[in-house]
Amino acid sequence: MRGQPTILHLDMDAFYASVEQAAKPSLRGKAVVVGGIGPRGVVATASYEARVFGVRSAMPTAQARRLCPHGAYLVPRFEVYRSVSERVMALLARLSPLVEPLSLDEAFVDLAAGGSAGTAAEARAVGERLRAEIAAVTGVTGSVGLAGAKMLAKIASERAKPDGLVLIAPGTERELLAPLTVRTLPGVGPATAEVLRRAGIHTIEETVRAGEAELTRLLGKAHGAGVFRMACGVDDRPVVAEREGKSISVEDTFQVDVTDRARIRFEVRGLAERCVTRLRAAGRSGRTVVLKVRRYDFSTLTRSETLRGPTDDPAVVREAAERLLEGVDTTEGVRLLGVGVSALADFTQEDLFAQSERAAADGAPAPEPARAPGGEENEEPAPDRTWLPGLDVRHERYGPGWVQGSGVGRVTVRFERPEDRAPGRVRTFPVDDPELRRGEPLPLVPGLPAGQDSGSEASVPKSPSGGGSSSGGRSSP
Repeated sequence: MRGQPTILHLDMDAFYASVEQAAKPSLRGKAVVVGGIGPRGVVATASYEARVFGVRSAMPTAQARRLCPHGAYLVPRFEVYRSVSERVMALLARLSPLVEPLSLDEAFVDLAAGGSAGTAAEARAVGERLRAEIAAVTGVTGSVGLAGAKMLAKIASERAKPDGLVLIAPGTERELLAPLTVRTLPGVGPATAEVLRRAGIHTIEETVRAGEAELTRLLGKAHGAGVFRMACGVDDRPVVAEREGKSISVEDTFQVDVTDRARIRFEVRGLAERCVTRLRAAGRSGRTVVLKVRRYDFSTLTRSETLRGPTDDPAVVREAAERLLEGVDTTEGVRLLGVGVSALADFTQEDLFAQSERAAADGAPAPEPARAPGGEENEEPAPDRTWLPGLDVRHERYGPGWVQGSGVGRVTVRFERPEDRAPGRVRTFPVDDPELRRGEPLPLVPGLPAGQDSGSEASVPKSPSGGGSSSGGRSSP
């Protein structure tokens, strides 16, 4: 563990929900829940206003609606969240070459490795400046923890929420950790916590008092010794710049169990296409195709097939997923389907044999693009008429807006922009209104186009010298 608090942990505040509030003036200060909106949906993120009513991440959406019936329930807009995340990660990359992203909204930074900070005072100044820059570039807030170890920095950022900074000074670690529950420690999950609870160990202070020998007896040599070290505040884990992804996958949960075999096959094909799209976007290929099937009784099956070499060919992945599906009984219903690719590589070795097999099976050149009778080949496709709450739309007369809700042949849209100070007007249209179409997300901060390269200098405005916290933030010693 370091003698200076030069490890920074950034955690964006209620990230998905905060982005939606920044994009939609009418939702600011209101309860917002982002996630699956169907009967089997799950909460991805809840705003702090919704958390007051007991809504939490990973909670079934149906339960959240009972706790907070007046909240705004929106589907996720992952392309927007990724765009905001890229801007944030670009700011972190300016501080140090050692940035360890944990998710879209969370990362560790080794400030000492980048020469950004060598003392507590310098680290605090960097953290405050970072918070101000994030708010200026993204329109949302993040909380910062600073400490001499990763575990402590993460605990500090939790204590800083929302929109604050906490620095754990060297020498105060044991006092800070003592009253916290054992679940605070890395590596202590529900099973380990239950073993400790049965032994009368509930807090980190009690864990230290129990001693390494007792923890080793309860948890095993390696795990017990590791838990004891963490309880003593000893965490020597380095910030790792590259966290190699092991797999890329997509999955869908169905509101009603699917039993039709043709429908299931169709869904698997679509999942395979989406998986390859993500694979290519990451610049990767993979050698193993994985099919995941959760059946009507919640039992989950996974089947995999290893190819001759890594590929990013959608046809190869699709055909492998379909072969795996043939060995799974789906007659009694399927709740969830997923397709993934693992054993990732940075290059593609084309499966020429598979391609030649497809060509022989087809026996003809690729078919012409499908088009309506009498239509032109370049005819514009029919617009998407799926009006889910939270999605961006544009009306020919009223401009950009977002879907508040739909049903019985009508769709309600609120027309407003992120820069508006007051909530926008609400209008209702027939679901097939020809002037209403899906729209593009608007930039959360005026002057920063939604598609602008987050790594460019223009997308990261300089903050005043010395930085400072954003409005409403707080700083703790």
